[in-house]
Amino acid sequence: MAVTWTNALLAAGSVLAGALAVIVVTHLVVRLLARRWPPASRLAHSARLPFRALVLLLAVSGWVAGVRPDPSSDWATWWDAGALSLRVLAIGTGGWLLTAVLLFAEDLTLGRTRTDVRDNRLARRVRTQVLLVRRLTIALVTIVTIGAILFSFPAVRTIGASVLASAGLISVVAALAAQSMLANVFAGMQLAFNDAVKVDDAVIVEGEWGTIEEITLSYVVVRIWDERRMILPSTYFTTTPFQNWTRKNSELMGSVELDLDWRIGVDALREHLPSVMERAGEMWDRRVSHVQVTGAVNGWVRVRILVTSYDAPTLYDLRCHVREELVAWVREQQPDALPVQRLLLDEQ
Repeated sequence: MAVTWTNALLAAGSVLAGALAVIVVTHLVVRLLARRWPPASRLAHSARLPFRALVLLLAVSGWVAGVRPDPSSDWATWWDAGALSLRVLAIGTGGWLLTAVLLFAEDLTLGRTRTDVRDNRLARRVRTQVLLVRRLTIALVTIVTIGAILFSFPAVRTIGASVLASAGLISVVAALAAQSMLANVFAGMQLAFNDAVKVDDAVIVEGEWGTIEEITLSYVVVRIWDERRMILPSTYFTTTPFQNWTRKNSELMGSVELDLDWRIGVDALREHLPSVMERAGEMWDRRVSHVQVTGAVNGWVRVRILVTSYDAPTLYDLRCHVREELVAWVREQQPDALPVQRLLLDEQ
C-alpha cells in the first residue's frame, strides 16, 4: 500500500511539473509572438486564466485516470465521482477558453475599422455585425458546453437517446412555441448582414427621429433625440417601412423654410446667405447652400434654404443656426418682409 501511495505522489508531481512546463513554454512562445504581432498580448491576457485552468484540470484528470483503484475497491465510487467532476470542470473551462479566443478574433476584426471619421458607414456596418456575432457566439458556445456537460452523465445520455427518437415531434412543438422568439432572432441576424440598418444610423421610426444605439438578437434600441430610448422588436425593421437617413453615406441635405411677406427681397436674402454659412464653421460641409421660393399662396411667400452637412446631428445644429441668423436678418434689415395679416374694410 505504501508503494502505491508513493507511486501516486510521484505521478502527481510529474503531472504538475508537466502542466507547469506547458504553461511556461506557452507563455514564452506568446511573448515572442507578441514582439512581431502586438495583438498576441491581448489574446494572452484574455485567455490566460482559462488556459492555465484547463491545463491543470487535464493534468489532474490524467493523474486520476492513471492511479484510479480497482473498480471493486471501496474507494472506487469516490474516484469515479472525482473523475466526473474533473471532466465537467474541464468541459466548462474549455468552453470558457473557446469563448475567449473567438471573442478575441471578433474584436480583432472590430479594431480594424475606425468610427471616429466623418464617413464611417463601413465601420458602423462591421461594428453592427461583429457585436451581433459576439452575442451569437456566446450563446452557441454556452449551449454546446452545457450539452457536453449534461451528456457526461450516463443517465442523461440514456434520456438523450429516447429524446432523439422523438425529435421530429419535439422540433415541431418547439418551433410553434418559440415562433415569435425565433422570428426576432432571425430578423436580428438579417439586420446585421443585409445592411438595412446599422449602429449609429439616423432613422425615423414611429414618427420619432433618433439613432440606432444597439442591435441584439431579439430587439433594437433607438436613441431618440431627446435622450429617450425606443425598444423595438427586430421584426419591426423587416416588416414595417422606416426611414434610414444614413444607409449609404453620412452626408445629408436639410432645409430651412420661412413664411415671409410678399415684400421680401429674395435677391438680398440670397446675397446674405454666404456670410451666414461662413459663420457656421465646420457645421457646413460646403457642398450646397441655395435659396429657393417654393410657394406663394395664402398671403405669404415661402422661402426654402437648402444646406448640407456631414451627419444628421450636425445638420440639425446647422439648420437651427441658419434659421436663427435669417430670422434676425429679416427682423433687422427687412422689417417689411415680416409676415402680416391684411384686412380689407368696406365702408358700406
